[in-house]
Amino acid sequence: MSTDETPARERAPWRNWRGGGENAGLPAAKGPGARRPFGTTWWGKAWLEALEHRARLDPNRLSRGRSYARRGSVLELTVAPGVVRAEVQGSRVTPYGVTVEVRAFTDAEWDAVLDVVSAQIGRVAALLDGELPPELVDDVQAAGLELLPGAGEVRTACNCPDFAVPCKHSAAVCYLITDALDDDPFALMLLRGRRRDELLAGLRARRKSAPSTVKVKPSGVLARQGFAATPGPVPTPLRPGGQAGVPAAVLALAPPRSSGIEGPDLVLLATDAARRAWELAVGDGDGGLSLTFKQDVARRAAEVLGRAALADLAHRAGVSSRKLTSWAVAWREGGAGGLAVAVESFTPAPGALAEGEAAMAALENDGGRLAGASRGPAWADGPRVEKNRLTSGRRQLRLGRDGLWYLFTEHFGDWTLAGPPAADPRDLP
Repeated sequence: MSTDETPARERAPWRNWRGGGENAGLPAAKGPGARRPFGTTWWGKAWLEALEHRARLDPNRLSRGRSYARRGSVLELTVAPGVVRAEVQGSRVTPYGVTVEVRAFTDAEWDAVLDVVSAQIGRVAALLDGELPPELVDDVQAAGLELLPGAGEVRTACNCPDFAVPCKHSAAVCYLITDALDDDPFALMLLRGRRRDELLAGLRARRKSAPSTVKVKPSGVLARQGFAATPGPVPTPLRPGGQAGVPAAVLALAPPRSSGIEGPDLVLLATDAARRAWELAVGDGDGGLSLTFKQDVARRAAEVLGRAALADLAHRAGVSSRKLTSWAVAWREGGAGGLAVAVESFTPAPGALAEGEAAMAALENDGGRLAGASRGPAWADGPRVEKNRLTSGRRQLRLGRDGLWYLFTEHFGDWTLAGPPAADPRDLP
């Protein structure tokens, strides 16, 4: 190949499929992308729905654009306030320039939208957390507007010789906007004229300027005082059933597809919440309300120990499956105290480990059991002492902050709680 041909091929990489001159046309879409869908998220699907029905674009032209989009004809696409610009490879060497404009809200319209949204605390929290809740469509409607484009709000332009509106190049860009929304749903707000940082800044300003609400003590009397004024004993509240069950609603109704929540996950969460509420109702503990993050994750992991659900829980909690398995065993065997001694160490008071050292010596002399071992003299070297931990071979005694002793055994480099704790280390199995 001569040096004169190289620049031309670099400028026109599509020549390898040309065989009939300037207007040979693009090759047919083949392979996995030939039938690939558009709109994998709630926002992407909503855009397609608006594009194909509400915006009233020619469906025949849209179908041709969909084929162009699937074959990769859209080379570059950028989203700016109220407009999308793209380059689309057509039948000629030089790509066509395409713009798709969506009517941007005026400043007054945006003020009305932000006033409605800022009144919804949950909505503001989701937006500040980087999420775009589907309910935002209802908020915009409450302000008298539509977030998704309607008839006449999508305008396309292309420098190709096709006078149809939209041409197949513009229609292809309309479909590729769906991918942009799948990647970042805030792109829809950008099409309506507000960047993400501007939107969030407006919401923060409204939340700061909102008048603080003063809680007023409710009027009335306590129930016991009210019953005291009437004859007869105070009625005893009905106790809940013998045990917590699975809430019927989560079994009958699946979560919305747009929520991103799987049905089995919702059943697990609802069942766990029902059990904790039942514990509060019967006075059996505080329902786990005082648990820390680690304790609550370990508690839930102990319930699915040995099942595939543990790996999913580990992923959602941001810890490794190996570590969470260790937490789950510690919680199952020793509760909060077992988890604490499994994940942290501390320096005990002088002499606090003497009882454990004697038990370790007895274990060595007895050939492998702590239970019933005599308090014989420690062996020559003694156990390895590290803060509140005594190690001998593949066994380790740990003194908890609760004053109890915990026996850990080593398996493949991990120390795992071997059973419930004991006040006397000689009682450990």
